[in-house]
Amino acid sequence: MDVDIVDTTLRDGEQKAGIALGVRDKVRIAQILDSLGVFQIEAGIPAMGGDEKESITRMAALDLNSKISAWNRMHVDDIRKSMECGADMIHISVPSSDIQIKDKLGKDREWVVDRMKRCIAFTKDRDYEVTIGFEDASRSDFDFLLHLCSIAFAAGVRRIRYADTVGILYPGRILKEVRSIRSQTKIEIEMHAHNDFGMAVANSVAAVKGGAKYVDCTFGGIGERAGNCNYIQFIRAWSGISDRCMMLI
Repeated sequence: MDVDIVDTTLRDGEQKAGIALGVRDKVRIAQILDSLGVFQIEAGIPAMGGDEKESITRMAALDLNSKISAWNRMHVDDIRKSMECGADMIHISVPSSDIQIKDKLGKDREWVVDRMKRCIAFTKDRDYEVTIGFEDASRSDFDFLLHLCSIAFAAGVRRIRYADTVGILYPGRILKEVRSIRSQTKIEIEMHAHNDFGMAVANSVAAVKGGAKYVDCTFGGIGERAGNCNYIQFIRAWSGISDRCMMLI
């Protein structure tokens, strides 16, 4: 199975303590990622403004082969700022666990569904490709997660991000859940793994085995707390599995 890499070095990777990249640094990294054949570069968060917004605008203007995506909260104003940058894709982060929805935001599930629908409609009405990221999906009620996937798909979204935001997953569980999402909704899946227990690469491989087509990585596995899925380690792990599969055919 072919796997498309979504590199988030410039967004999630930069959240690692002690890392601060300038505009020139980010543009150069984007050019390197493009030369490596990365499918998509998650370039940053335009709503932050300043150098962040400028760097994303410059990356989008390079006309790279890699698609440039911008990360957004469920706010129309955030999405407008991403459109101003000229991003190819609009990524909307949607809280999916009750811990995030109720305890962090003080909202309920109905609010999430309504806000997600509004943001998808706003973005698609302006002819942008939309991806939805289910934040803290690994701690969500799975039936509610399936419900959100179905709603997103019906609204025209073709890819969702399964985010293991606090890094608690293990391969057997993500394999099962990705297979279930694929079989019940047909929506494409992007795996976003964190490395709190050293399982980011293993969980990403398991997600691909289950039917995920996209994997989020960072160079060196950098990212907040213990980091994200390491680009090189994932490529080596998945290539080794693919080669063994070919030998068995």
